[in-house]
Amino acid sequence: MKTKILVLNSGSSSLKYQVIDMETEKTLAQGNFERIGQPRSFVTHKVNGVKHKFEREAKNHEQAISFVLNRLTNKHYGVLESLDELVAIGHRVVHGGEKFSKPVLITDEVIEEIKECSSLAPLHNPAAVLGMEACRKIVPDMKMVAVFDTAFHQTLPKERYIYPIPYEYYEKYGVRKYGFHGTSHQYVAGRVTNILKEDKKDIKDLKIVNCHLGQGGSVCAIRNGKSVETTMGLTPLGGIVMATRSGDLDPSVITYIMNKMKFTPEQMENVLNKESGVYGVSRVSMDFRDIEAEANAGGKHAKLALKIFHNTVASYITKCIVAMGGIDVLTFTAGVGEKGQDSRKAICENLKIFGIELDEVKNQEAKGVEAKISSDNSKVLVYVIPTNEELMIAKETMKLLEK
Repeated sequence: MKTKILVLNSGSSSLKYQVIDMETEKTLAQGNFERIGQPRSFVTHKVNGVKHKFEREAKNHEQAISFVLNRLTNKHYGVLESLDELVAIGHRVVHGGEKFSKPVLITDEVIEEIKECSSLAPLHNPAAVLGMEACRKIVPDMKMVAVFDTAFHQTLPKERYIYPIPYEYYEKYGVRKYGFHGTSHQYVAGRVTNILKEDKKDIKDLKIVNCHLGQGGSVCAIRNGKSVETTMGLTPLGGIVMATRSGDLDPSVITYIMNKMKFTPEQMENVLNKESGVYGVSRVSMDFRDIEAEANAGGKHAKLALKIFHNTVASYITKCIVAMGGIDVLTFTAGVGEKGQDSRKAICENLKIFGIELDEVKNQEAKGVEAKISSDNSKVLVYVIPTNEELMIAKETMKLLEK
């Protein structure tokens, strides 16, 4: 029986990949093809704990994927004797709009519908389509599945995804909250639920708030395994303060700056996506580690940026608690969530009103590992759960094929 899934995450000029054996849920090989369509393109390929780098020209995604498949079946660097060992290829797709509430087999019709959603994710969806079309040329008989970042949030109640603007904009253009990081939120919720089952904890009507905190970030309320509230909106720009993204603002801030600076919509969007967030306030870096170092050295802008970040995340956690009428478990994941002990502590300091209390020693020891970090006196369980979006995509792909 075949058990291996290839997961592809196609960017506009990159291709991340993993081969996962679903029998053991272990990653056999992984890598990243960078600078596709540009000079000096290269692949970083990891297998058996060893990293290899290959400088390889790739004018397009077809050439990049062809080279990756060659590496995966190569006797020195590969993990497959042939591509026939693969059950399928699972593709990450950022935006599925309202068309896709679950993973789907990729067909001509599905590709066209993903293209139609490209106006909502102009940087991501076209790249995903390039990856799919390239695979269809190289391995035309291979089954392929599209797994959508937005699908997990299609369970949001209407009152939480409709914006208070003229309703016709939703009807005509699909303007609503969609939410993102769905595979991460789904994975973490499933993993912590299994941990509680193993500990023989009561998981009936389980209320989880998951904080995916990385370069991008979002907070999600998950009740009984379903998303009922999340922070990102029409695009990944909404919600909490992020590395370079502003998160939510008074809309008048945008029009005011545009008028003052004579910005076009594209220029303003660039400011909000690439020049704002903790980077914009700190004037230091988009890397939280650099900002923390500057703050510890006395940098006032760095300190301010971190306070804004911590306060905003705590505020949105509160919003998620309200959406569920309570909270049983708080989880942290992604780069900052998994490795930012000081940020976790600062965020939870703002949540003492809910009886959330960390064990300081456990919190400091938990860096990139799965761990319970709440104190014995805490009324809410707090966990660090390293995310695994690729495994979630592989699981969803396998589940669909087994139906």
